[in-house]
Amino acid sequence: MSHDHSHAPGAAAASAGARYRERLLVAFGLMAAFMVVEVVAGLVTNSLALISDAGHMLTDVIGLGMALAAIQLASRASRKRHRTFGLYRLEILAALANAVLLFGVAVYVLIEAVDRLGDPADVLGTPMLVVAVLGLAANLVAFALLREGSKESLNVQGAYLEVLSDTIGSVGVIVGAIVIQVTGWSWVDPVVGVGIGLFILPRTWRLGAQAVRILVQAAPPGMAIDEVRAELGRLPGVVDVHDLHAWTLTSDMEVLSAHLMVTSGTDHHGVLDQARDLLRTRYGVAHATLQIEPDDHEGCDELAW
Repeated sequence: MSHDHSHAPGAAAASAGARYRERLLVAFGLMAAFMVVEVVAGLVTNSLALISDAGHMLTDVIGLGMALAAIQLASRASRKRHRTFGLYRLEILAALANAVLLFGVAVYVLIEAVDRLGDPADVLGTPMLVVAVLGLAANLVAFALLREGSKESLNVQGAYLEVLSDTIGSVGVIVGAIVIQVTGWSWVDPVVGVGIGLFILPRTWRLGAQAVRILVQAAPPGMAIDEVRAELGRLPGVVDVHDLHAWTLTSDMEVLSAHLMVTSGTDHHGVLDQARDLLRTRYGVAHATLQIEPDDHEGCDELAW
């Protein structure tokens, strides 16, 4: 019986985020261009709201730029002959940086909103509404570009959440301005600000927690290490499983390594094929490094970390 253990060189070379590089690039250009428009419009109309929204959009531009840089560096490393896991994690570092940035923006919005409750800002007129509506349109385009990728890549998800929060912010500014103009309720503006901050915080917390979990090399969510060890131990011929480690390398890339001890006369190739198939179909681990050892081998099971 022949056994195929070939490893396709490009099978896992590109991270999930790399598939959405072009969409990120379009969103980056769109948000950067409109940020300049909002700054100019804010200065011309003396609108603090527009300048503040431009500052929020600046975080989008920075976040998208970091996401693109991380993908580019990781892709460049994957094309080199001395491949390494290290640069793949730049996407996760970018996602964590985005989470920290978003958290800071959310806290600032909350503090500023509470401060303005006692001294509501003057209501701006038609120019502010026109620019805010155009800003909403730009955010919606970027939102649509990144939505699909946010389900596969933490890096893209971080950029997506920034655009999402800015979209909600634009809606809040528009609705708040209209309500204030119609009713004269100046307190609506800071209340909308509080709502935006509270909307951002929990999503930012979840994104940061996911990134930290990957960076500390915790086991993938939903994977019980003891269960995996037991499943591998039940394969025919396997008498012991040790030095088992599982972690997430980057978005959509789970990795596992283990030593499988087998009885004398067991077909090592067969055990390897069955183990790889089990890990791939049941746990979604496509990259597994497995060492098959005879049962009279000593030393490896003494490792305690």
